[in-house]
Order: sequence, then C-alpha cells, then structure tokens
Amino acid sequence: MNPGKTPDVGGRIRRLRLERKLSLRALAARSKLSVNAINRIERGDNSPTVSSLHLIATALSVPITDFFEDRKQEKLMVFVPRDARHRYEFNGIEMESLGSGLPDQKMEPFFVQVEGNKGNRENPISHPGQEFVYCIAGEIDYCVGDAIIRLHPGDSLMLDASQPHCFENPLEDPSTFLIVYQASRGIDVARREHLNL
Repeated sequence: MNPGKTPDVGGRIRRLRLERKLSLRALAARSKLSVNAINRIERGDNSPTVSSLHLIATALSVPITDFFEDRKQEKLMVFVPRDARHRYEFNGIEMESLGSGLPDQKMEPFFVQVEGNKGNRENPISHPGQEFVYCIAGEIDYCVGDAIIRLHPGDSLMLDASQPHCFENPLEDPSTFLIVYQASRGIDVARREHLNL
C-alpha cells in the first residue's frame, strides 16, 4: 500500500462483494449491518468503524487487511496468529478459520470444538468437493451416508462431501478436531453449509 495514499476501503469492499456475486442485501444479511450502512461505506460517504469492518470481513470470508492492501500484489501466503482467527459459534459448536484469503484458494482449514453431546447430527448437509477430518482430542462421531465412524485422537477421515454428512460429540467433555474443506467450486460453499449461513 502506498503510504501517501488513503486506501479506497469502500471500493475494495464493493469489489470483493461483486467477486462473490453478493447483492447489497445479501451482504447486509450476512454481516448484520443495514443495506444503507454498507451502501454508504462502499460509496465512501461514511467511514466504517473497526467493528463494522470486522463484520463485513467475516461475511466476505476475508481478513480485514484485504480492505487496505493493494491487490496488485497478490498474496502468496496467509499467516493467521492464534488470537486473530475468525470464530463462528452455534449450537455448542465453535469453528475457527485457520486460513483464508489466497488467490484462487481451493481448500479451507478449520479448528473445531464441540461441547459434550452436541453436534449437527439432526441436520446432515452435503456440498461439492471433499472433506478431511482429523480428531485432536476427545471423540467425534462422523456420520457419512448410512455409516457412523467414531474418531479417536489421531484418527482421520476423508470423504466425498456430496454425501450427506454430520458430526456429534458422544462424550460429556468437549472434543476438538480439524476439518479441511477442498472445494471443487466456490470455496465458501462448504463453510456456508456447515455454518448455516
């Protein structure tokens, strides 16, 4: 970024939104901001707060720095400090993004913690691409089609994600595991399905 030039934050948000084929209304619904607020930010009529930028960055699945960096120099790597992960929480499940933002990114890793006896077993999902699962601590029941695979620490599983799948922690204590989505199209499709976005 040129230190003598103010970045066009609104213009970059608009470009990222259009790259993802999102309307103003769709981005507003994802970010929990109003259509008018996002429109004013994109036009440069309003200076966004840090909080608003974080909400928009999360909704667009990009690091907040994408709003300030010159995209002419495409990133060749993404470093995510432990305390800077994007977090999503729902129904006793917490997912933390371990990396997003490479040009033409095809895979997306998440650290997942599931509270005891929680999961998404009542709502199996399917999406294009493949999925890799690695159990770190506790146990996790991964349901793929009609099969139920119980993973213990050190166990791993790969699956064609077009099959209905879901997971559940059968224990009283929290379980943790790693999920890596590999997308055949639309890197954000798997994330949206898993997070009910």
